[in-house]
Amino acid sequence: MELHLTGKTAVVTGASKGIGLAITRALAAEGVSVTAGARHISAELSALAAEGRVRPVAVDLATPDGPAELVEAAGAAFGGLDILVNNVGAVRPRTGGFASVTDADWLATLTVNFLSAVRATREALPLMLGRGSGAIVSVSSVNASLPDPLVIDYSAAKAALASFSKSLSKELGPHGIRVNTVSPGPVSTDLWLGPDGVAATLARRDGGESQAVAKQAAADSVTGRFTRPDEVADLVVLLAGERAGNVTGADFVIDGGLIGTL
Repeated sequence: MELHLTGKTAVVTGASKGIGLAITRALAAEGVSVTAGARHISAELSALAAEGRVRPVAVDLATPDGPAELVEAAGAAFGGLDILVNNVGAVRPRTGGFASVTDADWLATLTVNFLSAVRATREALPLMLGRGSGAIVSVSSVNASLPDPLVIDYSAAKAALASFSKSLSKELGPHGIRVNTVSPGPVSTDLWLGPDGVAATLARRDGGESQAVAKQAAADSVTGRFTRPDEVADLVVLLAGERAGNVTGADFVIDGGLIGTL
């Protein structure tokens, strides 16, 4: 399927690994010039850069100026912006319950999962408005609509991201800019499966094995497996392209059937 993305420019946040790396790779494969932001430039991201379409930028997107620095780098390199993918995020299971979540914890979670997207979007809009078109896709989570006390602050941050995106879609639609979200369930990345990921954290709490925790999480979906990063990336790329030209203000769940309600 031709997505009409060749020659477009994009910014992807949290691009060094996992979903962000997969999105960066998929956009570049479609002919998009990608400015890829991450706190640390991974070997995988450097390898993509060597192929010519990806420009890595080392930046802390949790700082007030980080998102602006990234978008400014894209504008300077490519003269404009067509696509913004707000992907950066982090989660820490709160095994001590709500009372254990400090103000600092709340602020850190809201900053990386919500405010980074607000800030990046604010900076990207003048470039998109100047072109009279654009696509903003933010990676949310099933926890936006499936709140979980184990990730109470993360759930709240993703719910805020979903609401922000819906509101913004109504303002920007008349200006040719589409705003959508993608909400994955468990994905086979370090966020879930890494040494300090969700599965390992829960295993340490319960005295079990991380593999068993991951297996149970996979079994909660009707497909019986985690989503792959490239599957999330394919959905994001579709929403970024002109094939989805009249899709805005929508959320697309990719969770293997985890959410059982309409």
